[in-house]
Amino acid sequence: MNEPSNSGGNAGVLRGVRVLDLTQMVAGPLCTLLLGDMGADIVKVEPPEGDSARHIGRNRPCGESDYFLSMNRNKRSIVLDLKTAEGVATIRALAAGVDVVVENFRPGTMEKLGIGYDALKESNPGLIYCSLSGFGGSGPYRDRPALDPVIQAMSGLMQLNGTPESGPLKSGVLLSDFVPPLFGTIGILAALRERDASGIGQRVEISMLDATVFSLVPREQYYFSTGKTPERLGNAHYQMAPWNTYATSDGKYLMIVAHTEKFWGNLARAIGQPELVADERFATNAARMRNRPALDAAISQALAQDTLESWTRRLTAAEVLFSEVRDFDAVFSDPVVRDSLVETVKHPTVGDLPLLRTPVRMGANPMSIRRPPPLLGEHTREILAECAAQSTETAE
Repeated sequence: MNEPSNSGGNAGVLRGVRVLDLTQMVAGPLCTLLLGDMGADIVKVEPPEGDSARHIGRNRPCGESDYFLSMNRNKRSIVLDLKTAEGVATIRALAAGVDVVVENFRPGTMEKLGIGYDALKESNPGLIYCSLSGFGGSGPYRDRPALDPVIQAMSGLMQLNGTPESGPLKSGVLLSDFVPPLFGTIGILAALRERDASGIGQRVEISMLDATVFSLVPREQYYFSTGKTPERLGNAHYQMAPWNTYATSDGKYLMIVAHTEKFWGNLARAIGQPELVADERFATNAARMRNRPALDAAISQALAQDTLESWTRRLTAAEVLFSEVRDFDAVFSDPVVRDSLVETVKHPTVGDLPLLRTPVRMGANPMSIRRPPPLLGEHTREILAECAAQSTETAE
């Protein structure tokens, strides 16, 4: 499949790499988004009804989905019905001319359709084939359906969040959808590097459960050494103090961390209580952990005497490790975030569409947003024409 003619200005490290994207929802599309931002040509295959994500979070008058818009820039959309022989045959033809296939079907689905790795590599020995699934391609959980909260619960991540009163809570972000595609991208890049040397592709397999359990680092070592699950302590830490959120007089919150004696001393002086450093109850981290209720009470009482603005000045001057707990208005109005991460592109139905840039800064080969998220099937004719041309060249 030829590289699209309108990819001018693409200096990405993966320019010329062609990816067939057979993913939906979050984890798979995020993996191919990263590859696309690095310059790869991403052909996104969608069923006639579209990626499932197109039907979630339709908050705009035009009806476009927040979920889909977030994760599908730099992609071209082709509609294929994999329930038909024609659709499957087209996948085989497309896969013969790409470098990478990424899919997140349940294990065994692609094999049943005749488009699994073993089938596709026959005509494309250099193919790198990445599968992202809930639990991997083998084992007793293999056929179970999986979404982010299910994996958060099963991995132990949810057990860490919340308080004794609240019970376990899921993370406010899709961590179990976010971490697996990062590892998938790393695996694909490593496989491309190996193919440069050997000319042979390989299969890359990512389990959402494996990736999320790995994200417990370094808390797994606490368990391995003590046999205990870290306590649910809200915003406090199970091994360090002070480490918590504290309210100011105007009802705002500060997250304050003092993981070393230096930062503990800075905090004590900033709140006007330097004597706390010499108090035997708080002289060491172990002592502070034993007396954490009294420690948090002293800090809370001090911070409740003044406003967020005042404490921000004072804590900054004292080199305390802290931040205001910000809402999205504060985050996205911050010029540091806005200028570094937010890029507005033109979308055919949304109009001006703000997107978050990938936070990888490469001097010679920058990551870039070259295409807005596609409309359903927007590039079907274009991609089929490229596939036909590729087939003709191969036959000759």
